[in-house]
Amino acid sequence: MASPRNIKDLDLRGKKALIRVDFNVPIKNGAIQEDTRIKASLPTIRYALEHGATVILMSHLGRPKGKTNLEFTLKPVAEHLSTLLGKPVQFAADCIGPAAQAAIDKAGPGGVVLLENLRFHAEEEKNDSGFAQQLASLGDVYINDAFGSAHRAHASTEGIVSHVKASAAGLLMADEIAHLGKVLEAPDRPFVAILGGAKVSDKLEVIENLIPRVDALLIGGAMAYTFLKARGVAVGKSLVEADLLDTARDVEQRAKERGLRLELPVDHVVAPKLEAGAPAETLKVGDEAIGDRMGLDIGPDTITTYREVLAGAKTVIWNGPMGVFEIDAFARGTIEVAKAVADVKGTTVIGGGDSIAAVVKAGVADRITHISTGGGASLEFLGGRTLPGVEALKG
Repeated sequence: MASPRNIKDLDLRGKKALIRVDFNVPIKNGAIQEDTRIKASLPTIRYALEHGATVILMSHLGRPKGKTNLEFTLKPVAEHLSTLLGKPVQFAADCIGPAAQAAIDKAGPGGVVLLENLRFHAEEEKNDSGFAQQLASLGDVYINDAFGSAHRAHASTEGIVSHVKASAAGLLMADEIAHLGKVLEAPDRPFVAILGGAKVSDKLEVIENLIPRVDALLIGGAMAYTFLKARGVAVGKSLVEADLLDTARDVEQRAKERGLRLELPVDHVVAPKLEAGAPAETLKVGDEAIGDRMGLDIGPDTITTYREVLAGAKTVIWNGPMGVFEIDAFARGTIEVAKAVADVKGTTVIGGGDSIAAVVKAGVADRITHISTGGGASLEFLGGRTLPGVEALKG
């Protein structure tokens, strides 16, 4: 898998470096609630500054639907970034035009500018060529460090590339491509994939792409119930995608033909409704006593099996929780799997916001080889899709 050139291949001295970052972070009443994505961009920003560039940052935030909506302003991010960098960050009241140029002029050579939310302009998501050209005119070189947005063909991720003299991946983007590319193309074996979350439909492409590649596939979360229902097992009121029962049977058949170990929960924690304090009970999967209750976490026997499979793994990818881990009564399966992944003596890659939150909650984030910042992008990458924001850089 050919990788695009990265920032280290560019001559940055005296240049204005336009860097697409992913500052789509939770903000409440002007205060940033969680800054992982901002911190993840710091190595690229610092590298550009150390090599003599003026840094012009651009990002989206939320879904303002192509109109200026100050609920989604990036101004608080500029202030926070200034603290993290230990130097002033000029905030531009627009991402194009005179306001953007004025902020760049004010920052001066070697300064840092953060442009206002790209999605205040509908042309961003439409990948409008004229808008892409206006963005490109602000800088000399373009660097994409926003892996979380690389699966979108937008003006700031794809369109802009054809309007600049030089483009490259940032350090974070290059790191994501290297780690995800390696697990898909040249994994150390045994290679185990863990997939969880609510819907099979969200992970279907990934499953299809992984069946020929992995040695074991562990499935948890609500998506397991579509597979269990397809086996004719009693699942009560658990979440099932009825239109995918045949697909689930087909996946199991293909796994069997390949000699792939596909594990589904053998016991689970059930409750009458999804809420804290709901009376919970652990049952064997298939026990008719589930009645009209729903499965909300994997049980202890399943945890033991999954831990045994992971103990021998050399490469692990994980996307999606094993249960409703936001509620403590249904969190044990996800927390225990997180600990088992952290114990793996090999390469471990985690993608998706919920899986990241799980390893943080379990206190093992520092023991994971690579935590992907791009949930949707990492899923599409693992599903075998080309990402427009990555492909554009290879031109």
